[in-house]
Amino acid sequence: MYNKDTLTNRDIIVVGQQPWDVEIGSNCKDIALEFAKHNRVLYVNSPLDRITLLRQKNDAKIQKRLAVIKGVQPSLVAIQTNLWNLFPTEMIESINWLPSKFLFNIFNKRNNKKLAKSIGNAIQILGFKDVILFNDNDMFRCFYLPDLLQPAVSIYYSRDFMLAVDYWKKHGTTLEPLLIAKSDIAVANSTYLANYCKQYNTNSFYVGQGCDLSLFQQPEASVIPSDIQAIQRPIIGYVGALQCLRLDIAIIEHLATQQPNWQIVLVGPQDDAFKASNLHQMPNVHFLGSKPPTALPAYINAFDVCINPQIVNAVTIGNYPRKIDEYLAAGKPTVATKTEAMSIFSNHVYLATGKEDYVNLVTKALAENNNSLTEARKAFATSHTWASSVQEIYAAINSVL
Repeated sequence: MYNKDTLTNRDIIVVGQQPWDVEIGSNCKDIALEFAKHNRVLYVNSPLDRITLLRQKNDAKIQKRLAVIKGVQPSLVAIQTNLWNLFPTEMIESINWLPSKFLFNIFNKRNNKKLAKSIGNAIQILGFKDVILFNDNDMFRCFYLPDLLQPAVSIYYSRDFMLAVDYWKKHGTTLEPLLIAKSDIAVANSTYLANYCKQYNTNSFYVGQGCDLSLFQQPEASVIPSDIQAIQRPIIGYVGALQCLRLDIAIIEHLATQQPNWQIVLVGPQDDAFKASNLHQMPNVHFLGSKPPTALPAYINAFDVCINPQIVNAVTIGNYPRKIDEYLAAGKPTVATKTEAMSIFSNHVYLATGKEDYVNLVTKALAENNNSLTEARKAFATSHTWASSVQEIYAAINSVL
């Protein structure tokens, strides 16, 4: 019996910005793993470009790619059943600096042809047929792949508003709308990005966001880490990269100064703006540094209230913050900046519109927390699985097949 929410025994090619050996969490990798449960999947690493080779030539990952290009190591590697990783066999040129759109397009097409050649060889080796092409937000290196590979279905996946970043804005302002328009479907992990894609392609769908919350069920998640044990309560905590492009330092400063009895705990690497901020002079602000992903649930469980003090700009306004699901999976009361992408959390997260609002809502979160709210948060978070997100992607694919 036909089911629009499933896809089986298809050949899927996944391309995008993040290679398989990236250290940070990756939507694209999680989606590929879910695809591979019932389909054959080729996950294509982004090709090595000349500038990256010059700047990072001693990096082990770069040396691996260079060895593949030289033919010393295999380009196609089996990861698990139904899932292969492709290291492109040709180097591409670094062209984003070119001011001329005409010249950029000439060289970009040449780069795309090199990548398509590597993928085409892998398609022949694996015997893939009638492929589905899934592009994770790569509007340059994969712009011509729908034309060159002629897939049965081409999909553009929008998970970040890339045009807010100078690198992508330069030529992407022209190319991304064209790529969205010529793809068979566009899918997005936030309502904001789905509406953005819909401007250029009526076959645009919100597919939600998955999250691997299994770490929160491990026994070690309930053990309070040693570097937080001596910090007095209440603890107001944040876990993640501390970057001024995404976080509002003024909100954190306001919380710390208005409520000196609250202890603000920040777990994650700092950018230069955070390192130079007044937060380091505040006695109730604690920087605990970077931690391995497996340790983060224990820190979140040690918080009394979790925060996500996003700054509202073009980079953040449409982003789905995965950390919110992680906070809720631990059952923690959470205060976050109000954006369109956060609207789906409105029944379980306190949404703030400014730094004064943060103080009021954290106070409220501390006062009214109870077991019923805790369990409701956990239930909501665990509904955001990669299986459910990929089901939405399947439904979108089946709508055009």
